[in-house]
Order: sequence, then structure tokens, then C-alpha cells
Amino acid sequence: MPKIAPISDAQSNAEVRARILDTACTLFYERSVRGVGVDLVVEKAGVAKTSLYRHFGTKDDLVAAFLKREDEDFWGTWDRVAAKHADDAAAELDAHLEWIGERVGRPNYRGCPQLNVAAEFPEIDHPARKVATAHKRQMRQRLKSIAERLGVARPDELAGQLSLLINGAFVSSQIYKPGEAKPLLRRAAHALIKTSLPKRVETGSVGRSRTMRSNPRRSRVGVNLPSSSSKG
Repeated sequence: MPKIAPISDAQSNAEVRARILDTACTLFYERSVRGVGVDLVVEKAGVAKTSLYRHFGTKDDLVAAFLKREDEDFWGTWDRVAAKHADDAAAELDAHLEWIGERVGRPNYRGCPQLNVAAEFPEIDHPARKVATAHKRQMRQRLKSIAERLGVARPDELAGQLSLLINGAFVSSQIYKPGEAKPLLRRAAHALIKTSLPKRVETGSVGRSRTMRSNPRRSRVGVNLPSSSSKG
């Protein structure tokens, strides 16, 4: 019979920490941070309160760890999607809107964890608020990078608009009809991009100059916008 290696203290401690964090993440997301006390966390995790405070000095530290895990999960998905469209900014943006739209359309979706916690903790120096703020700033920076690759006139402004659009989807998920979020996100993003593309000057048939938006289908960035009759 093969020998079973004994569990080391380090491994045991890691498992206890993971159990506490797993439990806290579920409770915080389902019931809110302020609605969950450490007594409930240790009860559901099946550990002693001293174990919780050994691994997480305060409840604030536990909340920050919860947001960090959510942060890593979100950006892990983002990076995997981005890697598939490294040479096509428009396709990358569409792909991000696709998985974000799918996420907010899930029956058990209860909003963006970072926004939820930011609403619960208005103090700007709160550890969890700092994680949430950093997450949203990173989102805008990543969207700005995509906007720059699209060749729009004001990349930072478009990034702010797209960020507002996505965050709006996060907080509005409860009122969407099934399957509605993805096409709404995509069409709204395309409209913002279209108005952000640089203008070009064309000469009319009577010799007058007229300013027009660049045709995104013929532009160097190749933004694939649907026609007005498109069903998305």
C-alpha cells in the first residue's frame, strides 16, 4: 500500500487560509461585506476565530483579500481574451464586451464586487476601497490602450466613455432581459467609437470642401461596425 505523505504545518495553514477566504468570498458577494461578520465566516468555514485573525489581521484585510481574488479572476479572463486578438483592437474590444455581457447576464450575478464594496466603504483610505479604485483605474488604462490602437482622436476620453458604459452594465444587470446585455454593450460601444474616429476632409461635387467622419470600414483600424439594420 502506498504511503500517504503527512500534511505539513505550512500546507495545513494554507488550506485553512484558503477555506476562510473561499467562505468569505461567497458570503461577501452574496450578502454584502457589511452584512457579514467574522463570526458567520468562521462558523461557515468551520474554523476557530483565532485562525481567521492569524491569517487575516482584521476584517478589513479579509475584505481586501476578497477583492484581490476577484481582481485576479477578472484580469485573468481579460488577459486570455486579449491574447487572442493582439493584432486586432476592434476584435479584442468586441470579445471583451462579449464575455462581460455574458457575465452580467448570469442569473446569480450580483454586480461588480469592486463597485459593491466601494459603495459600502466611502472612505478613500479604506484598504478595500484602494483595491477597488486601483481595479477601475486599470480598466480605464487598458481601454485607453485599445482606443489608441483603434486610432481615435481622443483615446483617453473614449476610454472613460467605455469604462462608464461597462460599469453601467455591472450595476444594471438586474434589469436586463435574458441575453440583452451583450448586444446592448456592443452597439453602444460601436456608436462611441464611430463618433470618436478622426474626421477627414472630402471635396464635394460642386467643389466645396466638406468634413466627414472617417469610414470605419475603410479606416486603417478596421473597426467593424454594424449597419443600422443589424441585429447585433
